Amino acid sequence: MAKTQKPQRPKARLPRGFTDRSPADIRATDRMMAAIREVFERYGFDPIETPAFEYTDALGKFLPDLDRPNEGVFSLQDDDEKWMSLRYDLTAPLARHVAENLQTIALPYRTYRAGYVFRNEKPGPGRFRQFMQFDADTVGAPNVTADAEMCMMMADTMEALGIARGDYVVRVNNRKVLDGVMEAIGVMDEHQKLTILRAIDKLDKFGPEGVRMLLGAGRKDESGDFTKGAGLDENQIIDLIGVFDIAPHIASVTRTILTDEELDTADPRVAQQARANAVFMLLAGEGELDDVPGASELGNIWELVTSAGYDDGRIIIDPSVVRGLEYYTGPVYECELLHEVPNEKGEIVRFGSVAGGGRYDGLVERFTGQKVPATGFSIGVSRLATALKNLGKLGADMVSAPVLVCIMDRDAESLGRYQRMVQELRKNKIRAELFQGNPKNFGNQLKYADRRGCPLAIIQGADERAKGEVQIKDLALGARMSKDIESHEEWREARVAQFSVPEDKLVEAVRKALAES
Repeated sequence: MAKTQKPQRPKARLPRGFTDRSPADIRATDRMMAAIREVFERYGFDPIETPAFEYTDALGKFLPDLDRPNEGVFSLQDDDEKWMSLRYDLTAPLARHVAENLQTIALPYRTYRAGYVFRNEKPGPGRFRQFMQFDADTVGAPNVTADAEMCMMMADTMEALGIARGDYVVRVNNRKVLDGVMEAIGVMDEHQKLTILRAIDKLDKFGPEGVRMLLGAGRKDESGDFTKGAGLDENQIIDLIGVFDIAPHIASVTRTILTDEELDTADPRVAQQARANAVFMLLAGEGELDDVPGASELGNIWELVTSAGYDDGRIIIDPSVVRGLEYYTGPVYECELLHEVPNEKGEIVRFGSVAGGGRYDGLVERFTGQKVPATGFSIGVSRLATALKNLGKLGADMVSAPVLVCIMDRDAESLGRYQRMVQELRKNKIRAELFQGNPKNFGNQLKYADRRGCPLAIIQGADERAKGEVQIKDLALGARMSKDIESHEEWREARVAQFSVPEDKLVEAVRKALAES
């Protein structure tokens, strides 16, 4: 007789680069997003939502290769054999939405969106293929007033989340600076330009030497994977790095504001303020950068943030800010956390950038043929939540586990009474549930309550029902008291943390017990 072949069962496993979220993580993130939303609403922004899928050609020329649309994004073909892709970010879908509804949208269009985005890239520690972003954008505003406002809103958002002034900074630059330099050193190919921008954007991650490799032949990481570089020669690399590294110029002008001794002893915010003033003086024509393309726009932004009182170190001009996406056309900005905190491994690190964006005047024009200026920024929700948690700004789950109503008798009348108890607690805003497992073993119900973290168990058997009473078992108090009880007999005599109340006083008694627990 042939052996019966065992069924092939799929292995339960997460796809690489994806993660499950716990109730505590979800609730903490929801609280964080509510604080962000309040700031955005205060600035007059309104929410919209776009789908997770877009037609691949709508996602923009920044995709690596439209003939191979799965490179960088997750793609599929629909019934019409049209390529569709999961959105790479929330900006390209907004551009499509605006272009499609341009005749009915009132410009300037001020909107915010939150949702998951997807990257078909190699996952690694802290690098996921699915993560959440929270974006704010102004479409139809051509002046840098909108860019300055974005920077100020970014600063206000950080403080609304409990990040103290001086523990973050919003850095601002202009992509026209690098665009002009790339043209000057003979870089005309659009793909090569994008490779250069992405290389410079990794300065914080790989350091100057790593960026030099990416600007040249390429870089091999610790795993042995090789990333092809931009192919610049040594002279081109020197010219390029020399422009965005204006630290010597900044240091020189800063010392006209504060002496070396004052810089060494000053509050970090004062030193940062002096540095910001130095950059402004350079950009305003009092130093060596007055002929750099985009400098006048940065000077205007600085004047605006100064007038609004944000020139106290919250917002500074920093020519090393690049941003890696190709579609940026003018001012770019990012928010960096300065506080040093322990990471998951216990190592003291600076979190770096948690939000960033810039001006993208050409993205809507791709669809319409007419110029529609736009600017906006994106918050990396998961990254920021991790930073806030490590800073102690994002507390533990504030939602307590439900009160458990136990099942002692299984006849229809008794089950109806238990259900009425649960509903009465819920009507009075008390989180409660009726045990839904196998009720034969009462001990299993208490084990379930313990695993669930239930604060109280409600018990009513035939004896209690005859008296019109219910038993309330304070599980948390009972666990604490049981440490001092050594025998089963002592436990039975003590009736640890368990008491009777009239059935019609159940809600009042539960509320009091929860308040005292």
